[in-house]
Amino acid sequence: MHRIRPLPTYLVQRYFGWKATTYKENRAWYRRLATEGQRPRAMVIACCDSRVQVTSIFGADQGEFFVHRNIANLVPPYEPDGDHHGTSAAVEYAVTALKVAHVIVLGHSRCGGVQGCLDMCSGRAPELEEESSFVGRWMDILRPGYDRVKDAAEDTQQQALEKQAVVVSLTNLMSFPFVRQAVDEGELTLHGLWTEIGEGGLEWYDPKAEAFVPV
Repeated sequence: MHRIRPLPTYLVQRYFGWKATTYKENRAWYRRLATEGQRPRAMVIACCDSRVQVTSIFGADQGEFFVHRNIANLVPPYEPDGDHHGTSAAVEYAVTALKVAHVIVLGHSRCGGVQGCLDMCSGRAPELEEESSFVGRWMDILRPGYDRVKDAAEDTQQQALEKQAVVVSLTNLMSFPFVRQAVDEGELTLHGLWTEIGEGGLEWYDPKAEAFVPV
């Protein structure tokens, strides 16, 4: 613990700026959130990538989204094996405790995690094949998606796999019994989205067409 250092100065300054403006102007709202608890409308599963700002894209207020972020916005299949499952725990809490009405999986362009999966599955990143690689074992979730795009043209392969990350996650979500039950009972809807960072584009997954179309 002796290695822990004070916050960088720029973060301290930004905190005091937020406290003196945004918080001060919305103090009643923050106190209401604290005392009444959260009632988010939707859960958003997004990538850890610092360029993907979920609340900014949708203009969301504090308390509106229950956000979970991980490498490449992946949802693993339902595996109640007693091990640590952060993403699965977040999904369970959102659906069974918070009773969100929507679960949104948001993929994005130029995803480093997806590029890692592409390199690993094509034999260009043997280090990710090691059992000791947390990233590699996490990206194993996306191997079924790679199998569907491995024959695509090289210049379109990464974007195709980024979108497969969304599709694979939607499929895996339905393997959770409590998710399937909520969907079947009309209490929950699942949505797949992909955003193009540079152009600000947004596409949604149409399951009937099995394709992404512009919003």
